Amino acid sequence: MHCPHCRHTDTRVLDSRVSEDGGQIRRRRACTECGKRFSTVELMQLTVLKRSGASEPFNRDKAVQGVRKACKGRPVTEDQLACLGQEVEIALRATGSAEIQAHEVGLAILAPLRDLDEVAYLRFASVYRAFESAADFEAEIDVMRAERNAAAIPTG
Repeated sequence: MHCPHCRHTDTRVLDSRVSEDGGQIRRRRACTECGKRFSTVELMQLTVLKRSGASEPFNRDKAVQGVRKACKGRPVTEDQLACLGQEVEIALRATGSAEIQAHEVGLAILAPLRDLDEVAYLRFASVYRAFESAADFEAEIDVMRAERNAAAIPTG
């Protein structure tokens, strides 16, 4: 680690703290040359393994961009999309795996998108799950209705 003040390469860690979500480590450091202090943040790198076999770093904005298309014309705000992106990233990090299949990213998007807007969910799911006919939409809508009805029935 280079000191940002004098560029010396020898620094020592004074304090380390893990963030609340466990995804980052904040370190307070001191330069052994000039004595100045500074902070660094370490973040676990998530890698997405694509179907082609290539891998790339997870990009929250890229995930949200696909959802944004499904939300076009729907009453969904940019803030809601940003929260959805954060929720997806938190879910992926919670798996504890540094490498995630592209398919898993799509699955992580489906549940929060369904909670956000059912029409956008159907649009996204139709592409993601490759719906081929109106019957595929009907089947998904039937599942959604059944789950909604099951949730509405009080137990106990």
